[in-house]
Amino acid sequence: MGRKRAIGWRWRIAGMVVLAALVAGAWGWWRFEHWRPSAKAFPVQGIEIGAADGPADFRAFKAIGARFAYLDASAGASGVDPAFARNLAAIRGSGLQFGAVHRYDPCVPADQQAANFVTIVPRDAAMLPPAIELDKLADKCPNRVSEAGIESELTTFLNEIEGHVGKPAVLKVSKAFEARYGIADKLERNLWLTRDWLQPDYGGRPWTLWTANSAYRNQASEVPVRWVVLQP
Repeated sequence: MGRKRAIGWRWRIAGMVVLAALVAGAWGWWRFEHWRPSAKAFPVQGIEIGAADGPADFRAFKAIGARFAYLDASAGASGVDPAFARNLAAIRGSGLQFGAVHRYDPCVPADQQAANFVTIVPRDAAMLPPAIELDKLADKCPNRVSEAGIESELTTFLNEIEGHVGKPAVLKVSKAFEARYGIADKLERNLWLTRDWLQPDYGGRPWTLWTANSAYRNQASEVPVRWVVLQP
């Protein structure tokens, strides 16, 4: 009888340990989802937002501490974020600074992508420098694109869109793209890097913008958003 009781207590203790681990894990994950860098360390913080994030209440984002918003705008030669026009109209007058993001496609000629961007994104001196998202690799392009070709076409694209907006763009470089092409060392533009919860260092030089939490749960929206901070 004593042996059965001992075995029973062992199972109960094991169950309590597992339950405690699950609770601790859930609490830790909740904290990560709701985490953002301190305003003392990074006074200027904001969001990146697009159609996938649902309707945006920019005044609500300002109320929780956002100072700026980057709006997903265009992609490749013909892609348009379905919410860009709506978000652009809604953010005006909200008190937030705002800019546009283009998702660059290394398989598509630079002039076609630039034409798409300048058609979608207005020339507006009040807007922040455009951000060019560099994430897609050239591995699956129909025609082979060399690393030199990537740099050349990207340079052409930047020259054309910067002539449109009148200010240098920001390179929003993923870790995979930087590892493959080393673009941060080749093009002198401000960097926007991404790494959840820990400051990124893969750019090889100081970053200007940092996506600190790519799925930040907050009181201003029903779905998580990408929370971004500016280097002080």
